[in-house]
Amino acid sequence: MPPLRTLLAAPVSLALLALSPTSSSAPAAPATDTLLPLLVTQGRAPAAALLADEDSRTRYARAGHGIARADHFRAGSITKTFIATVVLQLAAEHRLSLSDTVEQHLPGLVHGAGNDGRTMTLRALLTHTSGLSNFTADTGGLVPLSPRQAVRIALTHPPADPGRYSYSNTNYVLLGMVIQQVTGHSYATEAERRIIAPLGLTGTSFPGSRTSLPSPHGRAYAADGTDVTELDPRVAGAAGELVTTLADLDRFYAALLDGELLPSRRLREMRDTRTAHGLYGMGLFPEKLSCGITVWGHNGRITGSYVRTAATADGRHVLTFRVNTTAIADPGLEPALLSAEFCPRTP
Repeated sequence: MPPLRTLLAAPVSLALLALSPTSSSAPAAPATDTLLPLLVTQGRAPAAALLADEDSRTRYARAGHGIARADHFRAGSITKTFIATVVLQLAAEHRLSLSDTVEQHLPGLVHGAGNDGRTMTLRALLTHTSGLSNFTADTGGLVPLSPRQAVRIALTHPPADPGRYSYSNTNYVLLGMVIQQVTGHSYATEAERRIIAPLGLTGTSFPGSRTSLPSPHGRAYAADGTDVTELDPRVAGAAGELVTTLADLDRFYAALLDGELLPSRRLREMRDTRTAHGLYGMGLFPEKLSCGITVWGHNGRITGSYVRTAATADGRHVLTFRVNTTAIADPGLEPALLSAEFCPRTP
């Protein structure tokens, strides 16, 4: 999902002051944990949970009912960080170049309504600067599709201005197809071999067409309260198929930013936002917090689930939080929560 740029309605410090414990003898809860219940009361989520990891110390908190630390949940567009990592690994192995055109790998596929795969590079797909229309704008993220069907829907629309950042799930569906063309294996197989197994992410999977979640799991709800726990992941494919856990996401982003998955040159490319005018790197985006600190990560939204992971540039401090519904009603809560976690604490 695209970065949230919502300004806070009030400084985070005021929010924290209003929520401070009144008893000086009781130990103060971490500021992030204190803010978490607001995702339920103001954000109108049935339940919320977070897992923070800082220098090998973990902290878990939850609010509401029906959510647990070990739950499996759908991670939506956080899938894009996994896909981008695989593509950059293939680039490091010289099996593809980010300057390759889409036409070189998927001949004849991207053509129509002014879209031209002959002039569209893999770098443009990774950075959302290809101009391709977002197929889920047509489907509402509710219709299971094959990758080619998703691309065909996008190609019924003319492209956005060349080189302009325009977030589109179609870009990462195409990257999933490129991975298969280059390796002979699905993007899921490559991600499992290159990322999931080496890092021991035992709760993470690409479910394909499986509509159920692995156990344990809670329930997932649409904005109107409808239970949407059963969902066909092909509504998103390589742009948002992933199922995972809080602990696995903390482990993945810590390892990625620490350099365990990519050579330093490729990690620098992943975090280079110049192509997307400062808004997006490659499967990662920066978020500048109220105190001036920048964190890196991604968010993910799919029907019934919203999740956000953010980390310091070195990966030593990571936070993942989630709600079991499609969106947070008050968008100002997310930057407040991140600032409470990562900004220096005053005595």
